[in-house]
Amino acid sequence: KYYPPDFDPAKIPKLKLPKDRQYVVRLMAPFNMRCKTCGEYIYKGKKFNARKETVQNEVYLGLPIFRFYIKCTRCLAEITFKTDPENTDYTMEHGATRNFQAEKLLEEEEKRMQKEREEEELNNPMKVLENRTKDSKLEMEVLENLQELKELNQRQANADFEAMLKQYKEYEEERKRKEQE
Repeated sequence: KYYPPDFDPAKIPKLKLPKDRQYVVRLMAPFNMRCKTCGEYIYKGKKFNARKETVQNEVYLGLPIFRFYIKCTRCLAEITFKTDPENTDYTMEHGATRNFQAEKLLEEEEKRMQKEREEEELNNPMKVLENRTKDSKLEMEVLENLQELKELNQRQANADFEAMLKQYKEYEEERKRKEQE
């Protein structure tokens, strides 16, 4: 490419774009949802052409938060959701309701139980001892079950398949011979 000798790149005007500019992107629905206007189910993984914008005055640890606008496949109502980097998830804003997620509920319950246990252990030293004994019993039980499974697999591994096939073949020949008699 030819650049004339009097070319100055500083004289090229900069393109002024607004901060809240929207881009059209192709994305998949990040979770199961149901449209509030028509009741259409939109399943996780359904592809959409969405408008994406950066949410103004919202950042999490320096990460920008994005908002996505999609349209319902049946009634064309607008559905919006935004990123939630704190929980590595998305949050529904409006236009649809997020369907029940059993895994998320289970994780939250586990966290709550762990927190309760830690608080209980801080106040009561006997509870610490009880929990340790419970954990060790549970661990021993798991190890016993694992050992039992290993033994079962060992027995199955010792099975001689060739002898079994030979025995079946002899049985079939005997049956055919009796049938012919």
